[in-house]
Amino acid sequence: MPNPFEAFWNTLKTMTDNDPKLPLHVGEVMAFWTYLTAIKEMLRYEEVGLNSTTDDEVHEMLNDAYKLCDSQSDRLETFLIKEGIPLPELSSPKPNSSPKDIPPGVKITDNELANGVSIKIAVAIVECATGQAQSTRSDVGMIWAEFQSEMLTFSATLKSLMRKRGWLKIPPYYYPSGEKKS
Repeated sequence: MPNPFEAFWNTLKTMTDNDPKLPLHVGEVMAFWTYLTAIKEMLRYEEVGLNSTTDDEVHEMLNDAYKLCDSQSDRLETFLIKEGIPLPELSSPKPNSSPKDIPPGVKITDNELANGVSIKIAVAIVECATGQAQSTRSDVGMIWAEFQSEMLTFSATLKSLMRKRGWLKIPPYYYPSGEKKS
């Protein structure tokens, strides 16, 4: 039996090959603008985190998140420019600094950094799904599927780190009325 993800990718690829290039509709542009803005803001958050943490694993996670967001924002900017879409105004990169220069009461903790990245990744995954559902052009749908796949892959490794460190936020468990708690 074929892998469902492989079948999905193959279907999208064949559709893309034969798809006439219509202009992007306003929904596609808005979704890309929103996503690009979110990804660029994630980069700024990751820069703050890289300037704040002294933990090697958190530093590595933030570097991986930064590379992912930077790659996606570069690809998206290139696509939008090629389509003739002006780019949104975005925040400037943060300068490098030493974690030792940040006062303890102001410094973001490693737990806060990991959970902040986790929330931003979750939002990005939802934005990708929404953008893909609203796209009419196959190449646009393919971009969203690729971005979502990359975010999902990253989120799995982030969840492992958070579980290992005890940082994973778990809502209260639900026990139906009359069911014995274990």
